Amino acid sequence: MAEHLGDRLARLRRMADLTQEALAERSDVSVDVVRKLEQKRKHSARLPTLHALARGLGVELTALLGDPPGVPSTGEADPPQFVAVRRAVMPPLFAPPAEPSGAERLTVSLLRREISDGWTLYHNAEFGRVMEVLPGIIADARFAASVGGADEKAAGQAALAKALQLAGHLAIRLGRTDLGLAALERAMAAAECSSDPLLVPMVSNSVAWNYQRQNRLDDAAHVAVHAADLAERGHGKTAAGLRVWGGLMMSAATSSARSGDYGAADELMTTAEAATRRLATLPPPEDGKMFSVFSRSSVRIERVRLAVQHARPDEALALAKGMRLSPDVPVSWRTWLLLDVARAHTDVGNIEGAVQTLERLRRIAPAWMRHHTFAVAIVTDLWAGPHRPPGLRKLAEFLGVVGRAG
Repeated sequence: MAEHLGDRLARLRRMADLTQEALAERSDVSVDVVRKLEQKRKHSARLPTLHALARGLGVELTALLGDPPGVPSTGEADPPQFVAVRRAVMPPLFAPPAEPSGAERLTVSLLRREISDGWTLYHNAEFGRVMEVLPGIIADARFAASVGGADEKAAGQAALAKALQLAGHLAIRLGRTDLGLAALERAMAAAECSSDPLLVPMVSNSVAWNYQRQNRLDDAAHVAVHAADLAERGHGKTAAGLRVWGGLMMSAATSSARSGDYGAADELMTTAEAATRRLATLPPPEDGKMFSVFSRSSVRIERVRLAVQHARPDEALALAKGMRLSPDVPVSWRTWLLLDVARAHTDVGNIEGAVQTLERLRRIAPAWMRHHTFAVAIVTDLWAGPHRPPGLRKLAEFLGVVGRAG
């Protein structure tokens, strides 16, 4: 089971040789908050509070947050499936690339379908299946990028970029951000050799996300803004270009919000949401799965998330009220929305609303719910409260917060 936030906070505080009172003073946070977190009477905290505590401890935010939502790291050796992914991303030195099995049947269109299916598995939180299929996809893409004429090689490089981008996302979800960045650097190199001018800004968005995970917020914002300019200059009038630009604007907004500038983040999000109206008038891209998740729904989901993180639960609930999600919104994003709505209900004291929202999440995305440390934190907070409405015990048992009733 993942280390509790309170245990991490206490361990880091002792390593910094600080008392609870000294940490509170250095962080400009109430000593009561520090005590409640360490005593596990409080199981989560708002993002500005976590930033303040990280600054007071002299560590990056990720050291305090622990594993990102995904499969928690146990400190044990990588399983064989993940070793295979790592080897596919970084092949052995001096070894010639192996010709993939069935190479005579390999086509770029088939590769694109394989990569698209891989992204579908990822968005459905089937990380084990992604680990199984990804090494073969990367090997196929490397082979495609090395054979044929110039146009064929460029198309192969585009496929390789998307395959390595998927590897980067998987590594980040599994808490290996350094491997994620290595995969994305290779994806960027392949994108630059491809014939798709939108691939570089698309991979840049993933790099910005990785930087956010490492609390490199200024770097993340710079990458996102620079890549958004690239996408807008050449392709802002196409649906594909607008989706890539919009995803980058949302990323820049997230970095601003996590840096404490909620006003700038809200302005960026409002600009992005206005652009979704133009998106609705354009012909959709041929394969939407290969482009950034950007629509009126995704922008509103991100606005709800930022409002919750900045202790604005009423605003979050108002933004979420009556929201109709477009069909292209993946399960992973729907999961975030329901978790944030549950957190907002909790923050305003509507425990029944929080439980009902979490029950809905369990019905539609049980795999993602199990992988989210945020879900565990919310249910743990609810279980520790004085009021336990119907349904809460089943949720607590499902997430391992309590043992199964006898």
